[in-house]
Amino acid sequence: MPDESVEYAQRPFTPPPGASQLLLVRHGASAPFRVGEDFALVDGHGDPPLDPVGRQQAERVAERLAGEDVAAIYVTSLQRTVQTAEPLASRLGIDPIVEPDLREVLLGEWEGGMFRKHVAEGHPIAVQMMTEQRWDVIPGAESSEVFTGRIVSAIERIAARHVDEFVIVFTHGAVIAQLLAHATGARRFAFLADNASISHLVVHDGRWFVRRYNDTTHLHAGFTTAPEPMT
Repeated sequence: MPDESVEYAQRPFTPPPGASQLLLVRHGASAPFRVGEDFALVDGHGDPPLDPVGRQQAERVAERLAGEDVAAIYVTSLQRTVQTAEPLASRLGIDPIVEPDLREVLLGEWEGGMFRKHVAEGHPIAVQMMTEQRWDVIPGAESSEVFTGRIVSAIERIAARHVDEFVIVFTHGAVIAQLLAHATGARRFAFLADNASISHLVVHDGRWFVRRYNDTTHLHAGFTTAPEPMT
């Protein structure tokens, strides 16, 4: 006879032993593009700094995450991620590690800020890009396959370095979208994250778990104290 005194309560998710936890933070809002004033390029990628709103968002991210037990902070080779990470890194006394392969998707002839203009104006190629969910319809842009390969490899390297640890990765919108699509099998543009949002990825034994997506609680006017730790 079954033991009717035994209870099986629902339990919160607990990362299995050997898992790596990564918070993916999209950089804060960057400077606006003005026609005739292209952004400087770094390795072919537009490299605008944060604007004042983005600086405020970076401070809010730091307030939200300062209580976490963080093993490492990663940034990309583009300054908007470095500047977004600065307030948190300063609070925690951690020197960020640059992971160039988590930089934004290369936009070819639309780099330097033209991407924003063409998307805002409904350029036919921008419409095609959204319909087909491919970056490489833009002339000279990085293919989805190459883009996915480099960012997935970067996450796997970071996860291997930080087994049973918790790290924060400051990166870009298309990177987060593609990583979460890879984890879930969703379409490439299914996960479009806001500036300074937080997404949570757990990597274990070749499996990826999405625990949180586009969390912007810390950006809301009513946010005053940090919620429960994410670890």
